[in-house]
Order: sequence, then C-alpha cells, then structure tokens
Amino acid sequence: MPVPRERAREPMFNLPGVVIALIVACVGVHLVRVWLLTPQQDFEVILRFAFIPLRYSGDYLLDADAFLAPLTYAFLHGGWGHLAVNTIWLAAFGSPLANRIGAVRFLLFWAVTSLAAVALHYVLHPSEAVPLVGASGAISGMMGAAARFGFRIDRSGGRAAFAGRILSIPQVFASRMAVTFLAIWFAVNFAAGFGFGAPDDGGTIAWEAHIGGFLAGFLLTRAFDRAR
Repeated sequence: MPVPRERAREPMFNLPGVVIALIVACVGVHLVRVWLLTPQQDFEVILRFAFIPLRYSGDYLLDADAFLAPLTYAFLHGGWGHLAVNTIWLAAFGSPLANRIGAVRFLLFWAVTSLAAVALHYVLHPSEAVPLVGASGAISGMMGAAARFGFRIDRSGGRAAFAGRILSIPQVFASRMAVTFLAIWFAVNFAAGFGFGAPDDGGTIAWEAHIGGFLAGFLLTRAFDRAR
C-alpha cells in the first residue's frame, strides 16, 4: 500500500503576484529616488507626482502630471520606515483580498481607494501645500474591506483569502471583533490628527486620507467582489 506523501506546507510569504508587483513598484521607486536622483531631481519628482492640494485650488494651470498625481502619490514614500510599514500592511491585508477578488479587481480597488483618500484630504485641506505621499490610503481601504468580511480567512486552497459572504453594515456592527477593530482603528487615526505618533523627521500622518480610503473600502467592497 503506497504511503501518502505529506501535504506540502504553505510558504511563509505566499503573496499574490499583484501584491508582489505593487510592493516591487513602491520599493523600486524609492530606490531610484534615494540612489539615482539628486536632491533637486527628487524634489521635482515630489512636485510632479505627489498629491499637493494647493495645486488644484485657485488659478493654477493643471498639466498632465496633475491628473496623474492622485494615483502616483501612492508609490512615493517619505522614508524607509514609511515604506516598510506600508509594505507589511499591504502584504497582510492586501493578500487575502487579492486572492478573493483577483488581480484586475484588486488594482481597480487600489485605484478607487487611493482616489477616495486624496478626495477627503483635499476637501478638508484644499489650500494645503504639503505633499501627500504613500500607499496608506489604499491599504486603509483594504482594512475596511477586511471588516466587511468579518476577518474570515480561508486557507484550504493553499492561499489565504477572505472567505464567506460580505457582511451587511448592521452585521459588521453586530460583530464584537469588527467593532473592536473599527474603534481602535479610528481612535489611532484621530490621535494621529493631534500629532501623536508623528514621524521623527517632522512629517505628519495624513489621517484624513486614511479615513477616506477606509470608508471607500468599507462601503464599496461589494462592488469589487467576484460573483460566487
């Protein structure tokens, strides 16, 4: 009688290709900025591809870069620490979502939540001249989606994916785990609005963008889910 082979273990970092591609893109952009560009060239990259609310207010002439910046800002980061934190959260929350909805829908989800993040930031700070950078808005959207799935993960297929049907909003607020997560998440972001946890380099945490992305992911997740 043949002896059944032991089932192969799931790799520790079994990330979907689309998540790996986004991480590589973010890291690659940062490497180019740090190692290949002069400070002046890097400053020009920030002016062109970061989201600067003041650019869209008043009588400023909008060029092609101004229309790309609400998306390209997500691939720019304020430093290695900022990039590392976003990479970790992207892997943690992006992987089960990408495995659930597929690569194309995941990229659309990234784009929509990134736009929602800058939209709320702009509404609250239309005259702000400080550049907004980082993938935190899109990642916050993934956290919002996780709450709608009740954090249920299916690993039976060898790839961790959000499982089950999407919870209605009343069902989310009936879940103790989801309510606890939402309360802690919003408390941390409101605390950031008062300067707690700000980076040591003098930068600020764009908590408004986080909330904009989170709300978009929380409210629009059903639109990106695949028919089952």
